[in-house]
Amino acid sequence: MATVYLYWISTALLSLLYFASAAMYIAKGDFVRKAQAELGYTAPLLVPFMIVIKLFGPIAVLWHFNVALSDLAYVGILYHLVLSGLAHLGVRKPKGAIPAAVGLILLVPMQS
Repeated sequence: MATVYLYWISTALLSLLYFASAAMYIAKGDFVRKAQAELGYTAPLLVPFMIVIKLFGPIAVLWHFNVALSDLAYVGILYHLVLSGLAHLGVRKPKGAIPAAVGLILLVPMQS
């Protein structure tokens, strides 16, 4: 029973992290574009694409209507968190990697 609670608490917190990030991408688009440029990304369609991903990934996990799609969303979230953390560490901005590290920690109970 504790495993079920741990799963849903970590899933809710990870989803909240992604929804808050998507909201920031929407509300502070110029800030996000500048931050991504500092990381070396200048693709003009990256921000709208990431908004969609950051909204639909957690929705696929929470809705859980298709196991394969939910598993694919988990894998996408894992890759996104790892690559995001490494991008921040690569430009020597470890504070920027903190949300990715938190997300990875929240992702661990889901693998049980």
